[in-house]
Amino acid sequence: MSSRHHIDDFMRDRIIGKIEEGRKITDVSRVFDIAHSVVSRLWKSIKNTGMCSRRHGEGRVRSTTPAEDRYIVLSAKRNRRTTAQQVANQFLAASGKQISRKTVARRLRGGGLYARRPVVCVPLTRQKRTARLQWCREHHNWTEQDWACVLFSDESRFSLSLDCRRQLIWRESGTAYRPENIQEKDL
Repeated sequence: MSSRHHIDDFMRDRIIGKIEEGRKITDVSRVFDIAHSVVSRLWKSIKNTGMCSRRHGEGRVRSTTPAEDRYIVLSAKRNRRTTAQQVANQFLAASGKQISRKTVARRLRGGGLYARRPVVCVPLTRQKRTARLQWCREHHNWTEQDWACVLFSDESRFSLSLDCRRQLIWRESGTAYRPENIQEKDL
């Protein structure tokens, strides 16, 4: 059976018409490829209330308004390195309303912001760029045998500084290399 999220008015009228013709609920559910419980609930609604309209607006009430959602997204954009809990605390201080960090994360996702690792780059000074270029020019004609004697030891994960790339930032998809999303790191 297919899964349907919403049955339109035309389909409802056809289902009700088949039941009023005298067909069984099981047969109608097979004909329209709809779950038996959905057809049964629809028919009970018709018998009890005489109406079969879909009730809108059910579900839990949102804890924030659209304006507050925009405030949450804006505060995360101002400081991309804040955590969801810190944004929730800022929101509490600003509005006096308590919200969870999960709510903040959902609102940020709704605003197009996702928690991602920042791109790390090494800030190169003019001297560093010159030294790297010189090193490349000295070694550009090395053979495979020359390189076989070299050991590159940068494959292990170790950090001399406090930052070990575990801090996330809030950013939109496809914006990894924008300046505000890049974290500079000294070697």
